[in-house]
Amino acid sequence: MLRIAIDCRMIGSGGIGSFISELIPCFLKDNECLLIGTHEQCSPFLRLQNVEFCFCDIKPFSFKESFNFPLEVLEKINNCEAYFTPYCNIPSGITIPIFSTIHDVVFLDVKELTGFFGRFIRKMFYKRAVNYSEAVFTVSNFSKERIQKHLNCKKPLKVIYNAAPSYLKEPFDTLPKKEDKILFVGNIKKHKGLKSLLEAFELARKKDSNFKSKLVIVGNFENFRTGDKEIVEKLQKLSSSASCIEFTGKISNNELKYLYAESKLLVQPSLYEGFGIPPLEAMTVGTQALISDIPVFKEIYGNLPVTFFRAGDSEDLANKLLESIKAESKPINLSVVEELYSYERSANIILESMAELIPLFKK
Repeated sequence: MLRIAIDCRMIGSGGIGSFISELIPCFLKDNECLLIGTHEQCSPFLRLQNVEFCFCDIKPFSFKESFNFPLEVLEKINNCEAYFTPYCNIPSGITIPIFSTIHDVVFLDVKELTGFFGRFIRKMFYKRAVNYSEAVFTVSNFSKERIQKHLNCKKPLKVIYNAAPSYLKEPFDTLPKKEDKILFVGNIKKHKGLKSLLEAFELARKKDSNFKSKLVIVGNFENFRTGDKEIVEKLQKLSSSASCIEFTGKISNNELKYLYAESKLLVQPSLYEGFGIPPLEAMTVGTQALISDIPVFKEIYGNLPVTFFRAGDSEDLANKLLESIKAESKPINLSVVEELYSYERSANIILESMAELIPLFKK
């Protein structure tokens, strides 16, 4: 049994928050854990066995985290045998073995996302994580290769795949009926490929007058206004056209679960991902996925019943949209999905690495 300090301060912050929330119960099965975060972040786990809570509201990537982390928190952390962070931020003053996670290096690969200074700062955080950690984890072989290219990581670098969150596997209160909806779950950043989807959606409407599907985008339109100008203009045009596009606003996990299940199709038009979890989430509740043929999607979804289209090719995506909407839904074998992707398996890889490397640190 290990005593592990776990950084919970990103719970509630999108995919990384879900990632650590799913790993914690797996860690707690045979180990003791010190959870570091706010009361709200840690409260879901406090009734579990072998858990202790340490309050900390210092923001990740803040000056205080890097140079003046609270001594009382550090004392509790350093009484553990290992420290695990679900991302690449590491507080100053930790004297026990550190195990960190770099999900992707998109800001180093896709230079349009930020300026030189932004890339420089991010690279410094990545390099700091590599230098301070006994092992680094990432979520795909694609990301592993990109991390090696940019960071020349000499530490053990291991793949721990994402998996569908547990709330999606719970039974529905009322079984949803399929509606004529195409779902997009993502953001306006260029690498998410929303521009291609909007162009394809417009093309599909022109190609086939019977194509009446609604495009549902998870999020608020207001959140898109500060993003790519061309995408915003397309969104405005489509939003005013026969109510064919809808923004959900901020929604809960349960609402997202029902939206996944109600939709005929999830489209993930990404140009770059470290893993890309929405297609996996959609399939977990029985919804088909139409996804770009980028290398990481070929790695993650190549053995699953998805439909690929040529990344960035709006014409090909439009044709595949029309074909997929008309096609009968095929049953999805969830046991195959779970056989490939399991948080318990990923947690075991982390724990095995800790068991191997902690004794070497003590020497």
